[in-house]
Amino acid sequence: MNQALNELQSLEMDLDAAAFESKNENSQKLLKGVEELHTYVERNQEFVPNYGERYRNGERIASGFVESAINQVVSKRMVKKQQMGWSQRGAHLLLQIRTRVLDEEWENTFRRWYPDFRPQGQAKESGLTPENPGQPRLPLYRC
Repeated sequence: MNQALNELQSLEMDLDAAAFESKNENSQKLLKGVEELHTYVERNQEFVPNYGERYRNGERIASGFVESAINQVVSKRMVKKQQMGWSQRGAHLLLQIRTRVLDEEWENTFRRWYPDFRPQGQAKESGLTPENPGQPRLPLYRC
């Protein structure tokens, strides 16, 4: 990652000099694009997987199999002939909720809508749900 950031910084400096000398609008646009890319990569570097390290550890380095499974489920539900089909809006809203659940934000969102919802941390601490106070809550798994 450091090598990529160094290359982007070097490219920025070269483009900055070229844009200054030529006063060309296209050079300015290109410089701005490279600066934005550099900022994006720098801010998100912790989320970029190290594929070399994953490969050496025998870990998967592709997510195509997961994407394929998701595409199959979504496309099947989006077909009009399906009895339990989804509208585009319904699918979008369902994915928004699922994302919030996986990011552990759903409970706080729900609490904003319904302030009397169980106190924060109650379910996580006890592992119990309000619907079934005697049974532990099942964990959520990411695909």
